[in-house]
Amino acid sequence: MDSQRHSLVVRATHWITAFSFLGLLVSGILILIAHPRLYWGETGGMGAPSLIDLPIPFKIGYSGWGRYVHFLSAWVIILTGLVYVLAGLFTRHFNRNLMPARAGLAWKAIWHSTLDHLRFKQPIEEEFGTYNLLQRLAYLTIVFVLFPLVIVTGFGMSPAIASVVPLVVNVFGGQQSARTLHFFVAGLLVLFVLIHITMVILTGFTNRMRAMITGRSTHD
Repeated sequence: MDSQRHSLVVRATHWITAFSFLGLLVSGILILIAHPRLYWGETGGMGAPSLIDLPIPFKIGYSGWGRYVHFLSAWVIILTGLVYVLAGLFTRHFNRNLMPARAGLAWKAIWHSTLDHLRFKQPIEEEFGTYNLLQRLAYLTIVFVLFPLVIVTGFGMSPAIASVVPLVVNVFGGQQSARTLHFFVAGLLVLFVLIHITMVILTGFTNRMRAMITGRSTHD
């Protein structure tokens, strides 16, 4: 039986964000290879004491086109995210599909939902048209915490933006602090994407891909 799973806005913004995030990831790695050290404070560079030395060899000159792709992909994600959030507020998508019931926020409910994920438990029929508790909490955290944080820390690394809005860098204690936080938040986003892809593959890849492409899912 077919059922409506995702709206057109959710599907369009999902795929645009997915491809833009891939661009951010590849270009971000190139930028990091050009200087694989993290600092804290306002300044940091060759010869300065670092906070963390990443186990990556220096490859000077890799960040040129990487910075351009990173900048372009970042603005695509920002604009797409604004469309998604505004549409979600207008259509009450967040209230209807992502906001968990107060009773569901009990530690027992969260624990059981986590165990179901760790066991890669197949969703029952009535769960095909909705998100479980752990998915709701994860998606809300991604949309309203991690993505805004990675965007703001990215702004904090931009001298042009920081000169106009100093708060975006001062709140983190300096441009290098913003860069270090940007790195760790990006790492959390990559971890989420890997878990997300794994769960999609293990809990019905064909059906879930169909739902995210056509908007409809099929279940018995």
